[in-house]
Amino acid sequence: MLKVIKAKLHGIRVTNADLNYHGSVTLDPEQCARAGIVPLEFVDIWNKNNGARLSTYVILGEPGSRCCVLNGAAARLCQPGDELIIAAAQYLPAARVPEQRPKILTFLPDNRIDQVLAYEVTPKSDGQMGFAIVDEATRGADNCHTYTNVDVTSVRADLIAKGLSEDDVERFCQEHFSL
Repeated sequence: MLKVIKAKLHGIRVTNADLNYHGSVTLDPEQCARAGIVPLEFVDIWNKNNGARLSTYVILGEPGSRCCVLNGAAARLCQPGDELIIAAAQYLPAARVPEQRPKILTFLPDNRIDQVLAYEVTPKSDGQMGFAIVDEATRGADNCHTYTNVDVTSVRADLIAKGLSEDDVERFCQEHFSL
């Protein structure tokens, strides 16, 4: 059996941290349902701001709240505003991996869903496996935006040249880029 990704919330931001609540992560049930994450399911959480990695279970908050609340000891590792990757896994025989289509939700800074993606694994004639990230809305890979080729230094310089203050540029970059 292989441990494989089942669902992922990529780039969701912490809305609160409650050290004195019983452990867990509280998430919006509408977003969980869209990704295929269920209450009490164990998830891995990776904090993109500080590199912390932890495991906890999911409880559901208010529908439509876009909440992401780290509870208990996890509150020491994730603070409001931190950007997270939350991943649920499952165990499968290797032969069943191509049957899966894990859902990946990507998020805007206010925790609205930006994109719904899927991972597709396809057997190839040479016995290897092919892999693609597919946008669920378009069924294509061409619209799966990533920002790996953005030169943030040049963006900053251009904004300052256009008259924005360094503080305004910093706020803009924090709001629109995962730095």
